[in-house]
Amino acid sequence: MNNKFMQKFIEIAGRIGAQRHLVAIRDGFVAIMPLIIIGSLGVLLNNFPPLGKVDLVGWLNGVFGEGWQVIGGSIWNGSFAILGLLIAFSIAYNLAKSYEIDGLSAGLISAAAYIMLVPETPTDWGLEFAWLGAQGLFIAIILALVLTELFKVLVKSKFTIKMPEGVPEGVAKSFTALIPASIILVLVGLFQAIISAVSDLSVFEMIFNIIQEPLQGLGNTLPAAMLVAFLNHLLWFFGLHGTNILGSVIEPIYLPLIEQNLQLFQSGMSALDVPYVVTKPFFDTFVYMGGSGTTIALMAAVFIVIRREKNHPYRQVSKLSAPAGIFNINEPVIFGFPIVLNPVMLIPFIFIPVLLTVISYIALATGLVPKTVAILPWTTPPILSGYLVTGGDWRGVALQIFNLGIATLLYIPFVMAGVRALKQRMED
Repeated sequence: MNNKFMQKFIEIAGRIGAQRHLVAIRDGFVAIMPLIIIGSLGVLLNNFPPLGKVDLVGWLNGVFGEGWQVIGGSIWNGSFAILGLLIAFSIAYNLAKSYEIDGLSAGLISAAAYIMLVPETPTDWGLEFAWLGAQGLFIAIILALVLTELFKVLVKSKFTIKMPEGVPEGVAKSFTALIPASIILVLVGLFQAIISAVSDLSVFEMIFNIIQEPLQGLGNTLPAAMLVAFLNHLLWFFGLHGTNILGSVIEPIYLPLIEQNLQLFQSGMSALDVPYVVTKPFFDTFVYMGGSGTTIALMAAVFIVIRREKNHPYRQVSKLSAPAGIFNINEPVIFGFPIVLNPVMLIPFIFIPVLLTVISYIALATGLVPKTVAILPWTTPPILSGYLVTGGDWRGVALQIFNLGIATLLYIPFVMAGVRALKQRMED
C-alpha cells in the first residue's frame, strides 16, 4: 500500500466505480435483470430437453396442447424482445435520480425518443422488433445519457412552467417537464429526418454496424474473456467491487450475445450449435462459482488442509461463509479471510479464474460442452446452474465439477502457505 502506483490505481478504479454515468448504466441493467431472467426461463421451459424417458415438454403438450408454449413466447416478447426500450427508460431514470431531478419524466422522454428512432416495418407501419431488443442497446444507452443531460439543463433553466403552491406534486412535475420534453422530442425528430434524408440506413443499423457488432465479435474471443476475468479479480483484490465496476462496460456487449443464443435455441437449434461462447452466464456459471475468485473451491481447500484444528480462523471463516457461498455470495470470505490485500492469496484469487476461463472456453468452443442458452439468477448454486444454462445438459454439470476440482487443487498450496504465515505471526 506504500507503493504510489498501487495507491493511484485504487484511486482511479474507485473514481471509475463511482462515476455517475457508469453507475446509471450499471443500475439500469440491474433494474431490468428480473425481466431478463424470467424471459430466459420461459424460453428454457419451452425447449427443455428430454431426461431419459421423462419428456417435460411432451407431457405438457399432451396435457395442455402445444398452445401452452404461447406463455413462454409472450414472456419473451415482454422482456428480451424489448430490452433496448427497457434500458432506455431505466438508465435515464437512474441518471436523472442521481441529479435529483424528475427520474420518471426523464425515463419517459428517453423511451419516447427511442421509439421515434426505431425503423418501421414497410407494410403495416409497425415497429421492427429486432431494434427494440438487444440489437438496439447501444442506441438506448447513448440516448438515455445524452437526453437526460439535456433534460437536466432545460429543467434547471427558465424553459419550464412553474405551477403555484397547492398543485399536486405529480401535476407540477408533469408541467415542469412539458417544455423540456417538447424541445427534446423536436430535436430527436429533426435528427431522424436528417438521417432519413442522407442515408437508407437507420441510426440503429449505423451504430450496430460501426460499434456494436465489432465489439460483440471481439467480446466473444478468448483474450477478451481472459481480460474480463483478470480485471474483475484484480479490482476485488484491492477491495473494489470488480463486478459492479466492469458491469456497465461488459453487459452491453455480453447480454446481446446470450440473447441471440436464446433466440436460436428457441427456434429449435441445439445448444451445441448456437454461435456465442462468451456470454454473461458463461462467467457466472463456469468461472464465478461461489462468487468472484471461485471461492467455493477455496473453502473446500480449507476443509481439506485444516481437518484437525476445528477452531482455526480459516476454518471458522469458511464454515460460517459456506452457506452463503453455495449461493455465490462470498463477501464473508473476501473480507473475512481476508483475500483483500492479502499477498498470499493474490496469485490464486486472480489467476485461477483466468485459468477456468480458458478451460471453459475450450470446452464450449470445441463442442465438448453445450454453450449457454439461459440466464439464471446469479444466486443459483453450482451444479444446478451448469445444468440449466446449457439447456438441460449433464455436460454443463461435468464442466463445473471439473473446474471446481482444478480450483480446489490449486488453492491447497496457498492455503497451506497462509496457515504457516498465520501460525508464524501468532508465535511472534
